[in-house]
Amino acid sequence: MERTTTTAEDFLDRALLEEAAKKSGLLWVRADGSPHGRALWHAWHDGAVVVVGDGAEQPLHGLAAGSTAVVTVRSKDKGGRLTGWTASVTELPPHGEAWQGAVEELKGKRLNAPDTDTIGDRWARECRVLRLEPTGPLAERPGAMPDGSHAAEPMPTAATTRRPIPAGLPRLLLKRRKG
Repeated sequence: MERTTTTAEDFLDRALLEEAAKKSGLLWVRADGSPHGRALWHAWHDGAVVVVGDGAEQPLHGLAAGSTAVVTVRSKDKGGRLTGWTASVTELPPHGEAWQGAVEELKGKRLNAPDTDTIGDRWARECRVLRLEPTGPLAERPGAMPDGSHAAEPMPTAATTRRPIPAGLPRLLLKRRKG
C-alpha cells in the first residue's frame, strides 16, 4: 500500500491558498476548456471556495458540476496574482446541510442585495451554489509563477469605446459659459 505524506511545503501551500481566498474579495475562475476567466465574488467555507451565480446574480458560464476549473487569487494588498490552483466543481443541492452553510457565508459577502431577508429563498429558486474544492498542489505561488504576460483577450461585448468629441463642441460649450 502506498502511503501519502504531507510535507511542510504542502502545509504552507494549503495555508497560503486558504488565507488568500479568505482575504481576497474577488477571484478569477476559468472553466475547464474555456479561453476566458471570470471575476467572481466568493466566500471560503469548509475547505473550499463557494460561489453563487446565475439568475439575478453573477454569471457562472461554463462552470458545471463534475468539471474542473482553474482558480487564480490576487493579493489583497498589492492586487497582483498571488496563487492559483485547479479545483473540482460541485453543485450544492438547495436546502441541504452543505448548501445552508455555504449560503450563510455568502450572505455576509453579498453587498447591496435587493432582498437581504429572503436572499436564501431566491438563491434556492433561481441560482446555483457551487463549491470549488482545491485538488492537487498549487499551480502558482510566490517564487513559482509561470513566465509570460498572463494577458487575456477581452471577452466579447456590445460595448464600444468612447469616440472623439465633435470639433465644434468646445466652441459651443465656451459660447454658453460667456453668455
